[in-house]
Amino acid sequence: MNYQTFQPHQDLEALVSCYWTLEIPAEYSAERQRIVPDGCIEMAFILGDDIKRYTSQDEFILQPRAMVLGQTLAPFFIEPTGYVNTFAIRFYPYGFANFVTTPIEQLANKETPLTSLFDASIVNELERNIINAEDTKQRIAVIEKFLLGSLHEQSTIDTIVKQTVDALLTSNGTATISTILKEDLSKRRQLERNFKKQIGVSPKQLGKVIRLQSALKMLLNKETDSLTKIAYESDYFDQAHFNKDFKEFTGISPTAFLSNEQMVLSTLFYK
Repeated sequence: MNYQTFQPHQDLEALVSCYWTLEIPAEYSAERQRIVPDGCIEMAFILGDDIKRYTSQDEFILQPRAMVLGQTLAPFFIEPTGYVNTFAIRFYPYGFANFVTTPIEQLANKETPLTSLFDASIVNELERNIINAEDTKQRIAVIEKFLLGSLHEQSTIDTIVKQTVDALLTSNGTATISTILKEDLSKRRQLERNFKKQIGVSPKQLGKVIRLQSALKMLLNKETDSLTKIAYESDYFDQAHFNKDFKEFTGISPTAFLSNEQMVLSTLFYK
């Protein structure tokens, strides 16, 4: 497996976390993989063979070859049908809302074809240019031209929403809404309403995903062998609370995670 990340242009670095590529030869890519929520929205271009996304144990759809994957709150399974070659853009939680007029909550828990969000002729040209690019550097130049051209001149993100996301990221998901709003709870209703529209999930849900990601990185990087220590350092009440949230977002226990063959891709992405 060849997974690489690349940093965005300085004009986009406040909105785009990174660009990433994944290449897996066909002979190594047949295993069904469990993907866990990470709090981000991604735009992806499938340049290799089709990828299945399971909607139930036995039923699946083929992912669009140019799509946006919205916020997710539960694990889901994908399965390559052969050679994997993907180019993708990972946005910060409030990043993608600056490029579209569609409420972000409408993108949650599903793949949306790019042609549903942008002019079809522009998307078709973009996809051709991405496919025909000679290398990743060229693909980044193509997508950055597209993103800068699509960027709204005026900020579409409420200050209170951005401040809340920043506080959640800085605190690894542990900051409370009361603390973030500095006890001005009159803003809570406005925050809840705009947060789902612009981020795709509620502040509480995003906080839980960010905290789980923090604990997941500690687990994957083997910063400690103690699950109890990971739980407390991630500000869970106790290990039982940690185990409950972990299973909610990954579908399995922390102990089972590291030895699960269906978590190889998630391990690669989040380590």
